[in-house]
Amino acid sequence: MARQKGLIKLDGTIGGITFYKTQDGYLAREKGGVEADRIANDPNFQRTRENGAEFGRAGKAGKLLRNTLRVLIQNSSDRRMVSRLTAQMVKVIQADATNTRGERNVIDGEAELLAGFEFNINGKLGNTIYAPFGSTIDRALGNLEVSIPSFKPAQMIAAPGGATHFKFVSGAAEIDFEAEAYDVNIQESAVLPWTNSPTAAITLASTLAPNSIHPLFLVFGIEFYQEVNGEMYPLKNGAYNALSIVQVSGHALGL
Repeated sequence: MARQKGLIKLDGTIGGITFYKTQDGYLAREKGGVEADRIANDPNFQRTRENGAEFGRAGKAGKLLRNTLRVLIQNSSDRRMVSRLTAQMVKVIQADATNTRGERNVIDGEAELLAGFEFNINGKLGNTIYAPFGSTIDRALGNLEVSIPSFKPAQMIAAPGGATHFKFVSGAAEIDFEAEAYDVNIQESAVLPWTNSPTAAITLASTLAPNSIHPLFLVFGIEFYQEVNGEMYPLKNGAYNALSIVQVSGHALGL
């Protein structure tokens, strides 16, 4: 892979060299590769087909998760979030010990491997919220909850420059990856001042269908605001907002 230099940036193929634009700038590479028909039918490419099938399945599952939590993710994500999530979904699928290669899937994999995933690598939850908090998933009752005891925001939240206020957000999601269906419940706290005054205890409680047989996800995050003349404005388009998957319940007991 080569990086294009100069005033004129090329896009297309010239003399066997393909020029293209990416998030990292204008790049160039030699045209090549194997014919699609050979990849689809040649026994020597069996592993390639298997890997491709599972990668496609991971991308599809990642998209469904993103769509489920879109309301929160659109305020708290980095430009490489999609590829990072797909890579983690691949690990979930590869943990499937039931099906053969090429047939492995999220349902029989380990969805719990998604716990701790950061949607915004530039604003990680653990580097932003130092106040202790708890998270619980009660599958039988369908209750998913994040609780934050009283704390002093200026001491326990690493707010970016310009922030005057913040709010906590949470999302509880039940996802049926086979049917490509989901249910989600979003909760948020009041917008609170970033000061040394202690907050009250905060609970973000969501309810989903009880006794679900599908994977359950609980995400938690923080969004920052700047007060100007009594109005609250999202700070820098959410560049420093944090959002993380704090807990996952991948399977119902006994299934």
